[in-house]
Amino acid sequence: QVQLVESGGDLVQPGGSLRLSCTASGNIFSVYDMGWYRQAPGEQREMVATIIRGRITIYADAVKGRFTISRDNAKNTVYLQMNNLKPEDTAVYYCNTYSVVLYPWGQGTQVTVSS
Repeated sequence: QVQLVESGGDLVQPGGSLRLSCTASGNIFSVYDMGWYRQAPGEQREMVATIIRGRITIYADAVKGRFTISRDNAKNTVYLQMNNLKPEDTAVYYCNTYSVVLYPWGQGTQVTVSS
């Protein structure tokens, strides 16, 4: 079974930046479209960014212009560069396949934006 591992979350001040990473135990990134998702306390999990066929990127309106998703097949890693972070970006961030979630969710990585 493929395992997804997210990392890079932290506590940052508003306006700060973070880069999240997602690795998989299997070589799935070159096969499937991938997405970053997030879940804030008391909220449903939502799609934040997705990369389709390795080059087409789609973003949720709330993060457009601030977040960038990318993929490195050689390193079997998907990244989410997050700039100009806002308190409303506070959530646990996960990666998985897109648009159909094929694998068990990982533990996620906590991003907290607060002064």
